[in-house]
Amino acid sequence: MKPLIIPIFISHAGCPHRCLFCDQEKITDQRAHLTDPSEVRKTLDTATRAERFGSYKDRELAFYGGTFTGLSKTRMKSLLDAAAPYIQNGTLKSIRISTRPDSLDAERLAILKAYHVTTVELGVQSMNDRVLTLSRRGHTAKDSEAAVRMLKSHGFSVGIQLMPGLPGDSEESFLATVEKVLALKPQMVRLYPALVIKGTGMARLHAEGTFKPFSLEEAVNICINSVMLFEQNGIPVIRIGLMGSPSLTKRDRIVSGPWHPAFGFLVRAAIHFKSIAPDLPVFGEASQLRIHAPAKEIPLVRGYKNHGLRKIEQMTGATVMGVMPDDTVPSGKIRWELI
Repeated sequence: MKPLIIPIFISHAGCPHRCLFCDQEKITDQRAHLTDPSEVRKTLDTATRAERFGSYKDRELAFYGGTFTGLSKTRMKSLLDAAAPYIQNGTLKSIRISTRPDSLDAERLAILKAYHVTTVELGVQSMNDRVLTLSRRGHTAKDSEAAVRMLKSHGFSVGIQLMPGLPGDSEESFLATVEKVLALKPQMVRLYPALVIKGTGMARLHAEGTFKPFSLEEAVNICINSVMLFEQNGIPVIRIGLMGSPSLTKRDRIVSGPWHPAFGFLVRAAIHFKSIAPDLPVFGEASQLRIHAPAKEIPLVRGYKNHGLRKIEQMTGATVMGVMPDDTVPSGKIRWELI
């Protein structure tokens, strides 16, 4: 079972400046304010009362958004102190934080270690310095490389967050970023295709006609290739696409870009189709067929709004009469029968 993540958003807190693409208040639906220890305790107490809380063996507090290690050391300790009793009594197993690659030092890492922080996610975004400069990110690819080495040397699990489609990016340059991240061997990766959000610097560039985001099709294809590269090399991709707040998904908040409410599912279904395609009959071999697949993979076979079934029908020239659960079929495979 996956761990239970209890999130606390510290939107923009600790950030040295506002990046061109960023508006965490709209993304998370959390107003910018200084999270205090009482909020940490309230969030954890509320979580413990949830019906399924006790069914999770691994429970983790996550400080998302902002730059956790960009906070003062006093503020870092105050937030972690609030969580410490929950670690000590077994309510929590661990803590994870998000931060920038250029906001780490040995003293701050020692604080994290002392408070049972086990995972640090880095907002790397790109390993292309031109893309980072155009996005006003404020750090370089070498900063990211150094941060990963430092975190690993201190025993942390490392996550890397990437944003395909930032200003100056292309399919070629982003896949070069993927190759550089593969060499760093993080424990996990998140992929957030860049969206143009109202009120950001990127929205201004878009309005001026100097920036064009990836289309949905382009972003899906780039993420398909990226996910396959990462996971073929043993690096899980734990999130694909932005999980926006209800307010973000209002029509006027996302100005442009590859937004889709099921973006990650589009990518996973397309990868699954590549896996099962060799098992399908050749075109014209069947006029009607029934497909058997592991029960948990039937949604992937069907695809978003049955798009996967339509692709199967186009590829085979046959009508798919049904998809049946069959857990004797290996994962990532299907079995078909003529009707």
